[in-house]
Parts: sequence; structure tokens; C-alpha cells
Amino acid sequence: MEIPSEVLVHCDVLNLKGAKGRLLGVSPHGYYEINVQFGDRRHRTLLPVTRTVIISTDAEATGESAPEIER
Repeated sequence: MEIPSEVLVHCDVLNLKGAKGRLLGVSPHGYYEINVQFGDRRHRTLLPVTRTVIISTDAEATGESAPEIER
């Protein structure tokens, strides 16, 4: 996933379920830095990596093999 990237955010801390946001970075202290849409405005938030799921709004291309990920 590229940074910055448009994402959907699920986080139980703020009771977010598919909220629109923009991933701006990942802190070395364990937080995602995301601008989250609340109503008609975006607010900068720091959400804990351990309790947050982010989903890219850009779907993966079909028919192409996924790149190898070194673990």
C-alpha cells in the first residue's frame, strides 16, 4: 500500500466501521496516522496499529500474480 493512500478504517477505539480516511504514515511508536472523515470534515487521528484495520480503496488488479513478499 502506498503512502499516502485512500483507505477504509475499522477501529473499535473510536467505533469506526468502514470510515473513509487517508493513510498518511505509520509511526514507529505503533500508530497509524490517518485523516479520518467525520461528517463533512477530515480530522488527523493517531490510531493504534494493534486495534485498527485499514483497507485500501484501490482494488488489486486481477489476472496478475501478486508480488513476492519477503517475510
